[in-house]
Amino acid sequence: MPLQLKTVDPARGARWLRDAFALYARRPLAFTALFAVFLFAALAVSLVPILGGVLQMMSLPMLSLGFMVAAQSALLGGPVTPAQFVEPLKSDARRRTSLLVLCALYGLCAIAILVICDLVSGGAMQRLQELMAQGTVPQEELDALMAEPGVTTAAVLGLVLGTLLSVPFWHAPALVHWGRQGVAQSLFSSTLAVWRCKGAFFVYGLAWFVVATVFGIVAALVFSLLGAHSAASMLALPAGLLFSTVFYVSLLFTFNDSFGGADAVRPPVEPV
Repeated sequence: MPLQLKTVDPARGARWLRDAFALYARRPLAFTALFAVFLFAALAVSLVPILGGVLQMMSLPMLSLGFMVAAQSALLGGPVTPAQFVEPLKSDARRRTSLLVLCALYGLCAIAILVICDLVSGGAMQRLQELMAQGTVPQEELDALMAEPGVTTAAVLGLVLGTLLSVPFWHAPALVHWGRQGVAQSLFSSTLAVWRCKGAFFVYGLAWFVVATVFGIVAALVFSLLGAHSAASMLALPAGLLFSTVFYVSLLFTFNDSFGGADAVRPPVEPV
């Protein structure tokens, strides 16, 4: 698949989101099941002592690439199956090794960010994660923990460092899989592509913010009119599942427009 680095018009950022929702609407059950399978696998891996969390972090590049493979298949009328998560690992040894190295690098960097944030918060971030893992958390206990010195700073630092980490890894797995690039070249090319298309990515992030905000407001208003204020929170889980799935579907469109990877064979996506 020939690749050519492009500069994308900022307006395309909103189109990425629109195309992702349109493609998701074609195969909603298949894409949702794909993300559910990953969540189940991640939950099972988390049960492994010590290494579970590391393996979860390391799997994220393969999650993004698997969804891109599935989305490209759906665009061309093909199947969407969990097997597409491991399909890239069935390629030649060089690409397989590069993908595994990317996964290891991402996992180590993500763990390092968590450790740094925990140190900045004086251990409060770790205690917060333990509380959230319990499911139902007393509001008083949560408020007290959030009020501890360093928690806000650690949260902002984690957001900044997490964003910076996502830049080189945004396109890297796809560049290895479809562009046959090495680890270093894929990380550099991804960083350069995101920077050159920063306007489109800004609009893309803004579009996500608008969609999530409008959904929250509409849901709150509807349940308020129905007199069921507490029921609005019940939508959080299905909405999170929907938006997360569509986000991963949208990754293919960001790649195609940034590199022209599959544009030549991509049929147009009509809004549904």
